[in-house]
Amino acid sequence: MSSTLFKELDSRSRAIFETIVTSYMQTGEPVGSRTLSRIAGLDLSPATIRNVMADLEELGLVLSPHKSAGRLPSQTGLRFYVDGLMELGALSKEEREAIKAECSASGRSMREMYEQATTTLSGLSQCTGLVVAPKANKPLKQVQFVPLGPGRVLAVMVSQDGMVENRVLETTIDTPATALISATNYLNNHIAGKTLDDVRSTILDEIEAQKAQLDSLSSDLVKQGLALKTGDDDMHLIVRGQRNLLNNIKAMEDLEKVRKIFSALEEKESMMRILQQTQNAQGVQIFIGTENDAFSHDGLSMIISPYKNTEEKVIGAIGVIGPTRLNYGRLIPIVDYTAKVMTKLMG
Repeated sequence: MSSTLFKELDSRSRAIFETIVTSYMQTGEPVGSRTLSRIAGLDLSPATIRNVMADLEELGLVLSPHKSAGRLPSQTGLRFYVDGLMELGALSKEEREAIKAECSASGRSMREMYEQATTTLSGLSQCTGLVVAPKANKPLKQVQFVPLGPGRVLAVMVSQDGMVENRVLETTIDTPATALISATNYLNNHIAGKTLDDVRSTILDEIEAQKAQLDSLSSDLVKQGLALKTGDDDMHLIVRGQRNLLNNIKAMEDLEKVRKIFSALEEKESMMRILQQTQNAQGVQIFIGTENDAFSHDGLSMIISPYKNTEEKVIGAIGVIGPTRLNYGRLIPIVDYTAKVMTKLMG
């Protein structure tokens, strides 16, 4: 579609269209023919510019909002601009070094690294930054089983870096306190400093050979504990700079839309859709307005890139969310470089 549109535009139409887009990115407001005649650097009358704008509107590249004679780029127009006309900026050496330093400071846990990467991205872009990150199968410090009520037990897992995860276990009968204590002590004697995957086969072999010295209820509880996932197939979302979205709100209806987006970001389904959109991607992906399956909204765009592990498998994604008038040429290199830094750190 972009190539077809490109052929339909002469150099004058492209110049006027680009000026409409760049003006929109700077101000967020419609631009009229008189303003264009002053800023476009073209020796054209306002009447001629109006005719060109009408042609651009007929092509679906611009639109005229209510109560305005000016034009804004449409979603189609922004996509056309990003795909065919936009020039990418380049990060300075200082910016690259700052991103690398902020993301890779030593002594941080993985969670802290993800949080810092998101904060850095939000600060550089003045947008809302997000990271979809794997909940790593971390070495555990301790496990505890806590009664919740009839037929339910809470498994509390504390990792070496202090992260706490809770899982609810369903039991066929009420588990007595003695079984909970026995199962807790047994697992903790084996698990300290190791992952569940590290000790699973050893413990199951001991139980099978009846060397664990556990009664049947305690053994069943230990088996359920070993079957838990500490995040290797799960993801979590870190969002920073939400205030940057709020700063672009101009009406109460926009506030309601942003509220719905924040709500959507808390849902696991949204996280997985964001990640799926990058799984087969080569580099940065740009979703303009309703192109985004995770939270379709005609006033927002998302720029996001996958990052990988040492096996070149996509394990997460990092990016920004902001109004559709984002400075795409500036932000795409920032997101791209940050994702590359994350990939390197995963090694």
